[in-house]
Amino acid sequence: IATSATLSTGGGFQYWQARAGCPEKAATLIVPSPFDFRRQALLYLPTAQEGLIPPSSPSVAYLDTLAARVEALLLASQGRAFVLFTSYRTMHEIADRVSPRLAWRMFVQGDLPPAELLRQFRADGSAVLFATRSFWEGVDVVGEALSLVIIDRIPFASPDDPLWKARCEAITQAGGSWFSELALPEAALTLKQGVGRLIRSKQDVGCVAILDARMVAKSYGAWLIRSLPPMTRTSSLEAVRVFFAQQAGVPTATSPT
Repeated sequence: IATSATLSTGGGFQYWQARAGCPEKAATLIVPSPFDFRRQALLYLPTAQEGLIPPSSPSVAYLDTLAARVEALLLASQGRAFVLFTSYRTMHEIADRVSPRLAWRMFVQGDLPPAELLRQFRADGSAVLFATRSFWEGVDVVGEALSLVIIDRIPFASPDDPLWKARCEAITQAGGSWFSELALPEAALTLKQGVGRLIRSKQDVGCVAILDARMVAKSYGAWLIRSLPPMTRTSSLEAVRVFFAQQAGVPTATSPT
C-alpha cells in the first residue's frame, strides 16, 4: 500500500506506477480532499495576452514585468505571502525590485536558517517570504499569515542535470517522449507541492497565482491544471483584488505606504 497527497498526475497514477514498478492492474483510489477548494481557494492564471511566458534566460523586461505583477498581488493580499521561484537568480532579482517598494517585512531564503525564517514569518502575520525549492514542500503555515502563494513559472527540471539528461536519453532510445513521460509529470508533482502550501485547514482561505502564461496558452497546461486541486479559476487581476477585499478583516487593496 502506497499513500501520499501527491502521487497522482493528470488525474491518474500512471506516472508513479511506471516509476515504482507497480503493475498497471493494481487497485488505485483518489480520496477527495476534506477541504472545499472551490470555496477556499482562488487560482489566478494570467493569459498570454497579459504576457508572462518566461524566456530561458530572463530578460530585464521580463523581470520588470514579473516584479510588477508580484507587487500587484502582494498589494491585493496585504502581504501574507510565499513567493516561490524555480531559481535563486530570479528570486533575488524579484526580491530586490519589490522589497523597497512595500512596507511589509520581507524575508529572503538564505538570510536566516529555514526554521528561523518560518518562525519569524508566522510570528509577523503579514510578512512576505521569497523562496526556492526548499519551501515548495514540507512547510506548514496555517491561518491568515499565509493567504497568497505566488509561483513564478512551471517548475520544469533543469536540462543541465546529468541524471536528468540520462533519464531523458533512456526514454528517447526506448521510443518514448521524455517530455510527456518525464518532464511533464515531474513538473506536475512539484507544482502540486507548491500549491499545497496554501490550504492547510478547513478554515484557510487564499489565492494561488501561477505567473506563467503557458498554463493557459499551451495544450499541456490543461493537463497540469487537472493535476491541481479543483480551485475556482480566474485570469483577472481585478478578481484577485475583489477576492481579498471580500475576506473578513482584509481591507480593499491599497498601498501600505
